[in-house]
Amino acid sequence: MKLLQTSFAKRALMVGLIAGSGILAASTFAMPAGGAASKEGCEARHGQKAHGNRAENRAGHLAELKEKLKLTPAQAAAWDSFASARQPGMRQGVDGQAMRGEFEKLTTPQRLDKMLAMSEVRRARMVERAQATKAFYAQLTPEQQTVFDAEAAPGRHRGHGGKHHHQS
Repeated sequence: MKLLQTSFAKRALMVGLIAGSGILAASTFAMPAGGAASKEGCEARHGQKAHGNRAENRAGHLAELKEKLKLTPAQAAAWDSFASARQPGMRQGVDGQAMRGEFEKLTTPQRLDKMLAMSEVRRARMVERAQATKAFYAQLTPEQQTVFDAEAAPGRHRGHGGKHHHQS
């Protein structure tokens, strides 16, 4: 009986390995090979494709939010800190192709260390934004907080091609 269980376990393990390697191979072949096409596909998948008016859209959204909140002069300093923290982070002006070229020259441990360092910078930036947002939110009246909550809802101002999808 024990021999049968061991044999079954080995077969199950082999089937799992074969199935897993088949899925991995299929996903590898599904991705385009190097070149311009794969670069565009990769960037589109990661949201890094150039959106010419991204800064304009961000500024427009902040201006629209400020208008809807009907801020008082006493809230101006908190708004300025909040708006400043919303400015683009580390990816602004980064050449993705140059970064990929740099990563290709690194060993796997070096790439992992670089990715961890970049992750720490992104996290620190996120903490800074969260703190500025919380400080600003604390300065708002309950009515303003309701407006802010509605405007800051996930996906509220993310659209395709930079267009806003307003919820009614």
